[in-house]
Amino acid sequence: MAGIEAIIRPMDELDAEIVRLLQTDARLSNRELARRLGVAPSTCLERVRALARRGVIRGYHADIDLQALGRGVQALVSLQVRPLSRTVIDRIQGDVAGMPEVLSVFVVAGGDDLVLHVAVPDLDHLHAFLLERLSRRPEIGGFRTSVIFQHVRSTVLERLGDPA
Repeated sequence: MAGIEAIIRPMDELDAEIVRLLQTDARLSNRELARRLGVAPSTCLERVRALARRGVIRGYHADIDLQALGRGVQALVSLQVRPLSRTVIDRIQGDVAGMPEVLSVFVVAGGDDLVLHVAVPDLDHLHAFLLERLSRRPEIGGFRTSVIFQHVRSTVLERLGDPA
């Protein structure tokens, strides 16, 4: 039962500040993180490890400029799957997640079944991706594409307060 309690234990102010600081700069050393928090390095290290064990901290990632990688065109591609079944959705999700153009795959509710976030060098490559990779799949009943002109992303997330 202690494992479940550790997972659902709410974050206190120290945990929240650790998460905030690491989201701002994941390269902070434990010593620097402890200094900013005003706690002992051993306390800080144990708190970070506990946050990782609880799944609050899932990893550390580099923020990459897609333009610098030659992938300056981004789009959201909404897919409709036929026949609609968990097996078909799971198979398509796995297949498209492995495509180099695809950054993210979302399984959604509503008129669409999946939404892909893709990044390619130019509109010709996007067109080729849609025609050669997606439209040839018989289980994809249709798709819509929205080109992304600008992408703004929050890099520091905090827990939302309980609804009043």
